[in-house]
Amino acid sequence: MGPVDARAAMHTPDVLVLGGGGILGEAWMSSLLTGLDEGAHFDARSCGLYLGTSAGSIVAASLATGVEPGARLGRLPEQPELGPGEQTPDGDRGWLATPTAGGLPGAAAASLASLAIGSSAGSGALLRRTALRRVPRGRRSLQGLAAAVDAAGARFDGRLWITAVELESGRRVIFGSPGAPPSRVGRAVEASCSIPGVFAPVAIAGRTYVDGGAWSPTNMDAIDVKPGMVVTCLNPTGSMRPSVGSVLGALGSVSRGVAAAEALALRHRGALVATIAPDEESSAMMGVNLMDGSRRSGVIAAGLAQGRRIVAEERRRAA
Repeated sequence: MGPVDARAAMHTPDVLVLGGGGILGEAWMSSLLTGLDEGAHFDARSCGLYLGTSAGSIVAASLATGVEPGARLGRLPEQPELGPGEQTPDGDRGWLATPTAGGLPGAAAASLASLAIGSSAGSGALLRRTALRRVPRGRRSLQGLAAAVDAAGARFDGRLWITAVELESGRRVIFGSPGAPPSRVGRAVEASCSIPGVFAPVAIAGRTYVDGGAWSPTNMDAIDVKPGMVVTCLNPTGSMRPSVGSVLGALGSVSRGVAAAEALALRHRGALVATIAPDEESSAMMGVNLMDGSRRSGVIAAGLAQGRRIVAEERRRAA
């Protein structure tokens, strides 16, 4: 982050954007926010709006309900781990809305992920609809996730937006926003977390939905910002790097590019934007298999340390 971004990250934002990233991305976001909460001017539970995508929708729903991010580190409602039979062809149990777990070859998976570069125009929806129709229908259920989210008391009260992609049209839907289909929060979170080819699409109000990451890793462009508005975006996939034999590592460049373009558009409209991705230590702990629960404790420690370093660096800068 540059100096402007650092200042934005050190204050409670008007909008907190929480991107997708599977089990480990969720753990990283919660632990990083715990570290940032140790700063004098940051309170993750007091943002004006939460925009959550996939794993980020779980964190967003929790924060909007008033749960401290640190309270989530011991037990989390989360996407279930993927079993051995659901591994991607390149050996990773994938995320980022890549349908490799459904049996598509890596090239097709990368093509679908690259659609995130497209705009929100009708042509973008058409491309997504066409690509998603090539993905075998997922069978696993996320029903337990919805129950856990709803039991925590999450409600759509104007402060919580959750992204998903409608299969029938390929368009993005922001549950909780004006004009969105009515839904319980838990059901919307299920939809946002339904990785194509792995989890069954979720039916809401007569339509079916899958992972919001099929549109964008962060969906920052959905925010109607005003000059001076502060936006902080956590992008768990923004530090993924290519590695030998891994398709998913290469998708980090897509995530970085999309998030950078979306942040730039918000800045041009006068917003102050901080985009935070895992630092070197956090990224190393996460690896490229973001559904590997065995790495979770290491990711929590690294994310907490990263958040505390951001706070310490800004304190030194301000001294």
